[in-house]
Amino acid sequence: MTDNDTRSQDSPPTGGGESTADLAVEEAPGQAPSPEHLGLSLPDDPHEATSILMRELVESRQETGELLENLQRLAAEFDNFRKRTERDQIENVLRASQRVIESLLPTLDSLDAALSIAPTSEAEQRMIEGMRGTEALLLDALRAEGCERIEALGTPFDPALHEAVQVVPGDGEQVVEQELRKGYTMRGRVIRPSLVVVGHA
Repeated sequence: MTDNDTRSQDSPPTGGGESTADLAVEEAPGQAPSPEHLGLSLPDDPHEATSILMRELVESRQETGELLENLQRLAAEFDNFRKRTERDQIENVLRASQRVIESLLPTLDSLDAALSIAPTSEAEQRMIEGMRGTEALLLDALRAEGCERIEALGTPFDPALHEAVQVVPGDGEQVVEQELRKGYTMRGRVIRPSLVVVGHA
């Protein structure tokens, strides 16, 4: 065996010309990056190098704080936008529901007028009972959508809930003496006031 063969067997492979120092750097992923990796050129004087590094640290922290502040502001703006969009969607659904309900109110008025007529025969009585059941079903469906009738008869007159077509002269507290047309609210908001005659208690 020649000396060359001996040296060839004792020497570890270099993997394509990479030095041992290069391999050591690659095998230490937790090692701190060098100033050159950070784009810094530091002088040989340790005091000057420390001053430069401190300045870079302060600027980096300031930059990070500004970025965090901008991020927080954007997050708050997005949250406000999301809430506003949700409110608009709910309001659009409520307006659509209100339009449908308002279109049904004349039907309820017709049922109320028919139910106010006293039956004169057994057939009329059965028909009125059927209409009363239909009205109850319709009112239940409206109630499920947040629509309620205003209970006006005998209650104190409230201009926010009642529209007076006549006021009977007299003394005392004003009360609803007669209800000419039912009023309705939609989720607590009046969509049609009750049409009433106002008397006194």
